[in-house]
Amino acid sequence: MIRLNNDTPTDILQNVKEGDMVTDTFSKTGLVETIESNDDGFNRIYTFHLVTGRTITVKK
Repeated sequence: MIRLNNDTPTDILQNVKEGDMVTDTFSKTGLVETIESNDDGFNRIYTFHLVTGRTITVKK
């Protein structure tokens, strides 16, 4: 299981793929259904959509 939060190294975030089991260490745990990666000019924003319908967002 991969723990996703703002302290997760960028190389780990980039290597997460669909089907991986992830958690935010609080209440969101599940398999990754889709991944979005955007850049707002200041931060890289990773959005992981889980099969449970929940979303984990990490800003780096």
